[in-house]
Amino acid sequence: MTHRNWRIAAAGISATAMLIMGACAEAPTEETAGSSETEEAETNDDFLACAVSDEGSWEDKSFNEAAYEGLLEAEEEFGISIRTAESNSVEDFEPNLTAMVNAGCDVIFAVGFDLADSTNEAAEAHPDSHFVTIDGHSEGHENLKAVEYASAEPSYLAGYLAAAYSSTKVVGTYAGVNVPAVTTFMDGFYYGAKAYEEDTGTEVTVLGYDPENPDAGDYVGDFSDSGRAKSISAGLIENDADVIYPVAGGLFSATSEAINESGKDVVFIGVDKDIAVTSPEYSDQVLVSVEKRMTNAVFEIIEQTMADGFDSESYVGSLENEGTVLSSFHDFEGDIDQEILDRLQELEEEISSGSLDPSQ
Repeated sequence: MTHRNWRIAAAGISATAMLIMGACAEAPTEETAGSSETEEAETNDDFLACAVSDEGSWEDKSFNEAAYEGLLEAEEEFGISIRTAESNSVEDFEPNLTAMVNAGCDVIFAVGFDLADSTNEAAEAHPDSHFVTIDGHSEGHENLKAVEYASAEPSYLAGYLAAAYSSTKVVGTYAGVNVPAVTTFMDGFYYGAKAYEEDTGTEVTVLGYDPENPDAGDYVGDFSDSGRAKSISAGLIENDADVIYPVAGGLFSATSEAINESGKDVVFIGVDKDIAVTSPEYSDQVLVSVEKRMTNAVFEIIEQTMADGFDSESYVGSLENEGTVLSSFHDFEGDIDQEILDRLQELEEEISSGSLDPSQ
């Protein structure tokens, strides 16, 4: 289905959101954390799709859950078998991947850039198994497909929107860790906010990150330290940021706590999933979300592998193929001026055509 999210936002309809809500109706089966024990869905089909999570559960309201939902959709649509393993720490990556190999999986998804090195090692050690690294990279293995996202693209739109929406004209961002797969979000956000500044002549301050000196940015150090995330968020708010972009998985909940405790009129931008839908208790604070449609990628790769066999060609989610998008505005739908909506659509078209580079 081809559409532009601005039209969807204006109409108050989001097919993607409805799909995610449907997928969320069935929660993941709880497993022994930090082990390679798995559970297999009952099915008569002999195609087995498997996944290993990054640190955290399959119910993280972020990228782990998004990938898991792709397995669920494929299980329902095609009647395949699925196996999953949760990783409680980085030490679990290798044994969990090995467990999937030993289970005879037809395709093994490794969720998150932290698993990239372990997945490349597993692909080299097990050339007859097929691996997919989500947000990772391939070192040239014929049995490894990389799923990548042009995350700077929708983040640019989010930055422009944040600057337009902000009353203080101070916006902020922080991240879980300082790695390219994460800072690409922040690059786009920064340059999008500055594009609004250039368009309007209104100065916009971006706190927490500068592409010219990324090492000096605000980083939690991981995706689980809610105390640190809350402290960073509070600091941004104290320095007048009224729109915050936490590129830190489920740590947006810590940003919400900081907002509540501040008593100020502050909103945040979600990442990976449509947070207003997947975590509706935060919807009154979620201006918009930058979605990486991992659910779609997992489903489509399973479908392709079943039909045509496995291939190692990278899957790149972009605005053009709707693999990554800006969500609908939900509670904030009526708060965005039509002029801004029109400009966002123009920018999206420029990015999709290649005439605008969101990373500079």
